[in-house]
Order: sequence, then structure tokens, then C-alpha cells
Amino acid sequence: MDAPSPDDPLPPDAKEPLFSSLNRAQGILAAVSGGPDSMAMMHLLARWASESRIPISVATVDHGLRPEAAEEAAFVAREAEALGLSHRTLLWTGEKPATGLQEAAREARYRLLVQQAREDGASHLVTAHTLDDQAETVLMRLAKGSGLTGVAGMRRERDRDGIVHARPLLAWPKAELLALCETNGWPFVTDPSNADERFARIRWRRLMPLLAGEGLDASRLARFAERAAQANEALEIKAHEALEAAIIAEAEGELSFQAACLAREPFEIGLRMLAQALGAIGLENIRLQRLETCLERLLSASQAGQSLRLTIAGALLDLDRFGRLRMRQEPPRSRGR
Repeated sequence: MDAPSPDDPLPPDAKEPLFSSLNRAQGILAAVSGGPDSMAMMHLLARWASESRIPISVATVDHGLRPEAAEEAAFVAREAEALGLSHRTLLWTGEKPATGLQEAAREARYRLLVQQAREDGASHLVTAHTLDDQAETVLMRLAKGSGLTGVAGMRRERDRDGIVHARPLLAWPKAELLALCETNGWPFVTDPSNADERFARIRWRRLMPLLAGEGLDASRLARFAERAAQANEALEIKAHEALEAAIIAEAEGELSFQAACLAREPFEIGLRMLAQALGAIGLENIRLQRLETCLERLLSASQAGQSLRLTIAGALLDLDRFGRLRMRQEPPRSRGR
């Protein structure tokens, strides 16, 4: 990337990733932590907004985990004001979990940001995830044994409870955003937790130079994620078509179809049909291993002509001896007196 001039801090190749995802926005909430990635994004967005006239507001989440966080949020507020952007500091209050802190903090962050976007009347939430973040995500999911959906990494856009979460800088290396800040004199803060090896992402980040030395750099990992996403989309479409053709009855919170349709397809398609059927009754994000075990049991019973009743993630599955599979949400359990 050519270094931008101070008079025009929006590089030519930044316009496409920004404009392609944000031109149709009715309003944008930018999540800015104060680090170089998000500060570069805020400056680029401010410059773009002066031409697009789409309203932009800024929010910083203070998780209450570090004493420096309040001052960092105040720093972002001052920088946003200098750019003519409104700013809110969002506080994660209450007790923090002793385990799974990063996951809980992530969930809290997006919950607060989506709520603020609604209050602002924004249609889009924008974060400064980069090419490096994508590569780290792919490695972490590979290490956890994720399927294609997981290793497809982060998408440029996704829905979060009716708010579009956009990642317009997902193709940009962190180093280029840092250089952009340094070239234009845009101040930023450094989060000490980015060097804390208690966190898995930081440990993977330390390994990235070694992997790059063997040819597995961030660009190639991101390209792998794109190809996995393409394959994942094709499989999802095929599974949807097969499931739609097999449905016998459908009502709110309930679905029935012939289980034989699962056996007629390759295991991976059957797995996705099962996941989509569960999603149709309101149950999503079920662990892959649980889905695999469930499908194996259904296939075994169906091929043997046996009935089967099992539960998975809040769903009750009834397979009768004629091969009809009925799915519904488990009724709420009554509390004993």
C-alpha cells in the first residue's frame, strides 16, 4: 500500500472495502478501543463520512478488567470529538466469571454494542478486524477441531440480532494500519493484554512469524478461510434443498421428515440437514461433535428399522419404526416443590 498523504488519509485501495459494505448503511456505530487498528478505522470512516453523509457514532467498551481502560475510553472520546463524531463509553458491569473470561467479555462487548447501535438508530456495527485477526481465528479454530463453518473464519458481514456487523478492513494487515497511523500522526494506545500469554490468541500471535517462515502466513491462511467459506456455502445450499424436499410437516417449534433422507446424502450433507432442521425449530450453534453423534445414532436406528428417542441441545427427537423423524423443542421442566 502506498503511504497516504496527510491531506488525503484515505488510500485509494481503502475505498473499496469501506464503501462496498457500508454504502447502504442507514447509520454506523464504530467500535473503537484506542488501538492502532481501530483508530485508523475511525479516521478513515470520518473522512469517508464527510463524502457519504452517512451518520457515524463511536463507542468504546470498558470491560472493567483493567484500571487503564477508563482513560483509554476517554482518549478515544477526545479523538472522536476532534473528528466531529459522537462517542459513548459502554460499561460491562456485574461479576466477571473466573473461567472463560475472554469468551464472556466478547459476548458482553457485542451485546453492549448492538444495544447502542439500536439506540443510535444505526443499521451497521463496524469493527476493525484485520487480516492478522482472521489468520489467528482460523488457527485457533483448527486447533479446536472445527469443521468447515469454523475454519471459514470471520465473514465480512454477519447479522447480530438485526444489526449488520461489518468488518471492512478484514483484508488489511495490521502492519499497514499501524503505518497509516504513524504516517498521519494519528495517536493510539497500546493494550498490555496484547502481550499476555495467558490468552490463546496471544500465544498463536507469537507463533505467526514461525509459521510464516514455512509459508503459512496471514494471507495464505485468509485465502484458505475464503475457500472454506465457498465450500461451506455450497454444502449449506445442497443441504437446504435436500431438507426442503423431505419435510412432511412443519409448525412453530416442530418439524417432521423421513429420516431416510439423511442416509441418502453424504454424511456431511446429512449433518447440515440435521443442523438446519434444528435451526428451523429455534435451536442453533450446536457443537459439531454433538451433531455428529446424534446423526450417527439416527442413521443406525433408521437403517435397522428401530424407533429412537433422544435429546440434543434442548430438542426432543422422536424416530418411529416407520422412519418418520419428529423434532420439537423440549417442554420446560417443572420445578419440584
